[in-house]
Amino acid sequence: MFWNSLKIVLPLVIGQVAVGSMAAYVFAKLKFPHREKIFFLYIITMLMPFQVTLVPNYLVMDYLGLLDNPLPLILPGIFSAFGVFLLRQFMTYIPDSCIDAARIDGAGLVRIFFYIVLPMVKHGIAALVILTFIEYWNMIEQPLLFLSDVQKQPLSTYLPVIGENDLEIAFAASFIYMLPVLLLFLYLEEDLVRGIQYSDIQ
Repeated sequence: MFWNSLKIVLPLVIGQVAVGSMAAYVFAKLKFPHREKIFFLYIITMLMPFQVTLVPNYLVMDYLGLLDNPLPLILPGIFSAFGVFLLRQFMTYIPDSCIDAARIDGAGLVRIFFYIVLPMVKHGIAALVILTFIEYWNMIEQPLLFLSDVQKQPLSTYLPVIGENDLEIAFAASFIYMLPVLLLFLYLEEDLVRGIQYSDIQ
């Protein structure tokens, strides 16, 4: 179940960073009609508790034949609006002069994105990685709904069951469950603090 948690959360975090950063780049630096209105509609989904979308997600995944599979947990998380919202806050305050200078030198959209935008928002990406990892590492309701096979469920769903019978094993399992989050936080602590500070200033 520990490895199940990693198999679910790691691709989810990588996917959300990839999709969120590209979408944030589009909303922050590319001009197209009704950009702000589309972004506003996109961000409205953040106001809805995830419990509201559980039933629609279940019906869609059932229709696609993806139940009892990690994909119903991974796909909605990859396209979460939170990553787009957070990274757009950072990209909005990147000076347009930097991007204009790169265009004058012949850089295209992809080169500007990878060599100018991403390095300038690395603290925001680090904050997104930590916050996303913690949020989905601790999810319980979604795995219980989408994964009927106990052998495919993450460790977060099994900790309460362990605590009912054997406290010694429960403490050991809790330590193992907490360790990845603790190590990730210690490794990216400085980036997380800077990312939150920059976000508050902006």
